[in-house]
Amino acid sequence: MSTAVKIYDTTLRDGTQGEGISFSVADKLRIAERLDQFGVDYIEGGFPGSNPRDITFFAEAKHLKLKHARLAAFGSTRRAGAKADEDPQLRTLLDSGMPVMTIVGKTWTLHVTEILRTTLEENLAMIEDSTRYLVALGREVVYDAEHFFDGYKADPEYAIRTLAAALRGGASNLTLCDTNGGTLVDDFKGIVAHAVREFGGEKIGVHCHNDSGLGVALTLAGVSAGSRLVQGTANGYGERVGNANLTTVLANLFLKMDCTAHCATNLAQLRDLSLFFDELANLRPDPKAPFVGQSAFAHKGGLHANAAQKVARSYEHIDPALVGNRTRVLVSDMAGRSSLALKAKELGLELDEKRPEMKALIEQLKEREFRGYEYEAADASFRLLVGAALGQRKTFFEVETYRVIIERHGDDLWAEATVKIRVGGESVHTVAECTGPVGALDKALRLALEKTYPQLRELVLRDYKVRILESGAGTNSRTRVLIESGDGRTVWGTVGVSDNIIDASWEALRDAVDYKLSLG
Repeated sequence: MSTAVKIYDTTLRDGTQGEGISFSVADKLRIAERLDQFGVDYIEGGFPGSNPRDITFFAEAKHLKLKHARLAAFGSTRRAGAKADEDPQLRTLLDSGMPVMTIVGKTWTLHVTEILRTTLEENLAMIEDSTRYLVALGREVVYDAEHFFDGYKADPEYAIRTLAAALRGGASNLTLCDTNGGTLVDDFKGIVAHAVREFGGEKIGVHCHNDSGLGVALTLAGVSAGSRLVQGTANGYGERVGNANLTTVLANLFLKMDCTAHCATNLAQLRDLSLFFDELANLRPDPKAPFVGQSAFAHKGGLHANAAQKVARSYEHIDPALVGNRTRVLVSDMAGRSSLALKAKELGLELDEKRPEMKALIEQLKEREFRGYEYEAADASFRLLVGAALGQRKTFFEVETYRVIIERHGDDLWAEATVKIRVGGESVHTVAECTGPVGALDKALRLALEKTYPQLRELVLRDYKVRILESGAGTNSRTRVLIESGDGRTVWGTVGVSDNIIDASWEALRDAVDYKLSLG
């Protein structure tokens, strides 16, 4: 029988404490709606009253029509020596209008005596009073036991007493926080198991940081020890090196640990959800991310690709479609006939392994990769290469000459590109200016072609990367350029290699245009 767990997302609070992570109010509202659609149980929105952005978010969040998730406001227990009903911070929590209040309290004696500078008994009263006050006013309270594992190691009896205080106050969940991220798996699991024995697994949650690289492992160990609520952030965002990555946690829980939750039926949306967060955070997605990364189910070696083609699970630990991903075959100088045939099929080309052209194509591929070409991120250039080898590549234009001039006048820098091509049997000569040489070449080529091929107006250069291949050669080093292009419907990559960075850029740019024209 599956184990039911609840999923608590703290991306909008703990995740935004990560370096370089910032969401606008509009972003936060979109995220809340998307997480609700995905089916998480709790969405922690931030600290009400801590800054104008969160104040505005909670004011707007009251109007969200969430179907399942409960929004939580985050705060702390009352101050030492104060009354709960007079504490301004608790009043701010209530004023947020959220149905769930998550309050953090001290469980480590060091923090009680040295940070709060109060007594151990007063700290227990602060936890119980604050929880009881909020519950009495109709709020669900999740109690976050800060530094629980450090506190437990220092004084296990007192750490457990802090949880008991929150439970007496009416907390629905006691979440054990590995705030410093330094606990190892065996210790973590034993401590969680103790809390589960004391209070029952339904009352225990875990909140892990990734400082030791164990955020996901600790979270899964916590569930294995009996915890029934897991906290984490999308893509592992968070302060220092991040929090437990919910993207990875969910896939493991639902596919490997026989756990279930309200969002389990939507697991096929996991990759899209991960990309959604990276897009709003303006971050490049991690290609190596487990389950959802672009490389998570990519096969490069010929033997691996051949085996995966015959029996996918021989080299894939799950069906990629379960998390919204797919198998990818990378072509390189390690490729064999099976790799090329499978890669071609992935790109919509039928390539029989027994075709006589295969041997020549493999040799050409290996020779080009020896010179520095790389097709793992340049599917469009690979498709054009295969098409040419099979005699299927259509010629849309022929390049006669091109030239680029760069000039600086004081603070002004500009580039002029001249392109001469043959298109439709006619010679076309165009000139264009731009700030940089690649932009000037792009504009000049478009000017020459758009009259004949108006679909090029849709083409957008999305990304441009340069890699020095022979750093020992200094400024004479061979250069590889990768260009990512798109047209609003499709995104593709192209590659160029040359001793001259402009020529490498031109080759990748020309392939990008050729590929767009081949799409029709």
